[in-house]
Amino acid sequence: MKIKSNDKVKVIKGKDRNKEGKVIQVFTTAGKVVVEGLNIMKKNLRTRKAGEKGQIIELSAPLRVENVAFICPKCNRPTRLGYKLDGKDKKRVCVKCKEFVD
Repeated sequence: MKIKSNDKVKVIKGKDRNKEGKVIQVFTTAGKVVVEGLNIMKKNLRTRKAGEKGQIIELSAPLRVENVAFICPKCNRPTRLGYKLDGKDKKRVCVKCKEFVD
């Protein structure tokens, strides 16, 4: 998977289309990413003790990787990523501006 945590991404499909955010968590085996502040879902929490109130909390649910596009920090456009060898290191490269990302 070419998208890593702390990358800036843009949602290209779904209810949060055209919104941008930072990747918080990556699930490589499931092929999903969690983007901060996007794909918000509400979850009801039950009371644990007598006399307490239940709560409704908001969570950022995972999105499929196919539905987000990486935003290049150099050219500020949504793009795909490739790999190039830089000496002995394999680094990610922006397809549009041909610059190294990390």
